[in-house]
Amino acid sequence: MAGGKGAGGAGNGGRRERAHARLEELRAASLAGGGAEATARQHERGKLTARERVALLLDEGTFVESGGFVTHRCRDFGMEGKRIPGDGVVTGHGLVEGRRVFVFSQDFTVFGGSLSGAYAEKICRLMDQAMKVGAPVVGLNDSGGARIQEGVVSLGGYAEIFLRNTLASGVIPQVSAILGPCAGGAVYSPAITDFILMVEKTSYMYVTGPNVVKTVTHEEVTHEDLGGARTHASRSGVAHFTAPDDASCLARVRELLSYLPSNNMEDPPLLPSGDDPARADADLDGLVPEDPDRPYDVKEVIARLVDGGRFLEVHGQYAENIVVGFARLGGRSVGIVANQPAHLAGVLDIAASMKAARFIRTCDAFNVPLVTLEDVPGFLPGTDQEYGGIIRHGAKLLYAYCEATVPKVTVILRKAYGGAYDVMSSKHIRGDLNLAWPTAEIAVMGPKGAVEIIFRKEIAAAADPAAEEARKIAEYTEKFANPFVAAAEGYVDDVIRPRETRKRLCDALEMLKTKRDRNPPRKHGNLPL
Repeated sequence: MAGGKGAGGAGNGGRRERAHARLEELRAASLAGGGAEATARQHERGKLTARERVALLLDEGTFVESGGFVTHRCRDFGMEGKRIPGDGVVTGHGLVEGRRVFVFSQDFTVFGGSLSGAYAEKICRLMDQAMKVGAPVVGLNDSGGARIQEGVVSLGGYAEIFLRNTLASGVIPQVSAILGPCAGGAVYSPAITDFILMVEKTSYMYVTGPNVVKTVTHEEVTHEDLGGARTHASRSGVAHFTAPDDASCLARVRELLSYLPSNNMEDPPLLPSGDDPARADADLDGLVPEDPDRPYDVKEVIARLVDGGRFLEVHGQYAENIVVGFARLGGRSVGIVANQPAHLAGVLDIAASMKAARFIRTCDAFNVPLVTLEDVPGFLPGTDQEYGGIIRHGAKLLYAYCEATVPKVTVILRKAYGGAYDVMSSKHIRGDLNLAWPTAEIAVMGPKGAVEIIFRKEIAAAADPAAEEARKIAEYTEKFANPFVAAAEGYVDDVIRPRETRKRLCDALEMLKTKRDRNPPRKHGNLPL
């Protein structure tokens, strides 16, 4: 009996050793991805591997992989003999600055990063778990698209991911880093996420590539011009950020996540601030020119107001007449929306309206208070704008501000004319605190335009029309082109010296930190798309 037990034990021990050896073999194959040659080619293109990217994104030593042994199930076109554990996507979770984040990283060294049914299931399981846990999902995209050998199975896999992107929208932050090709149906998952980052020269996004474009429209265009980082950051507005390489792109993802909560039920992280909330800046008193037609850079105002002058601008190369981005005031994360007089006089147009509306809705979804710095002459006139739908697109901005229930604080720096005054988080659309600098002009339009309409006949009949016009402009300016009329009506809560602005903003955010507001019960509103 003893001998029998010993033999059985030896047999079990041998089986155990074989199982352990098999485990190490599969794990090594999974870690190797497409192998040394494919990895070398990836590096030659200036790109990191999927696992190198995960290591840079997450806090050191915190990555926990799942699905490392998954393989595809395709048996056609010789694929049954080409199976690599992991199947071209690395999935798992780890920490970013100590907070849980889920990540999938597409591996271009394995079948060109192409998506199979099994590959899609890995991503879907990851997203389902992130929703249960209430943690962000970061997608590191580097894929040739659907795996052709699997046909409709791979297309169905994309659709499953799109559905989860949609259901997770506004619930957990979703960030997409485009670190290689992203074409065809593959672009729609990133497009649904909250933020898209692209790497210059090595990443691109498009629905159809240059060859198809040439065939259909006879246009000659390069990958870079059609869907490169520069194109999508400055022309289409698809990309929110660009970076020169993978490492700096991933560092930007980490920075971006620091301003956002893990989910929509939490507040953003409150960080220690070494910048005195009551700090006054006397230079602000003279920063904005007295002449309402002279430009200045509103980013200088932002830098002087926020903690340490640090401002993470979003969509910085697109619709530059409005500035949006994240900063901190007294350690609190805030979303800043500011008209930019240095570009198109800060006028609101189609692109600016869409850019700001999207940012406002993102902040509102994730409990980030909104600070609006207003200096706006109105909406841009012209047939291009009207034919392009400025009414509909401008209404998106209005809708976003009206719908937002987060704390909303507005400072009118200089001009607030016409409907743009209403739209830019005015008191009438649930602005919580509305302040103005002493030189602010709040009116239906500028004094000169108003006088030309109101007193047209009187000026024409005057002995000296120019002098009469000047007198009427001075009269109108005294009566309307100042913040005190609006303050008398209660539309502005206070008129303050510019140097006091930081303290007033920090005080307001502290007061509003327990704000509770809600919209009427409904399935969803009908945003003017």
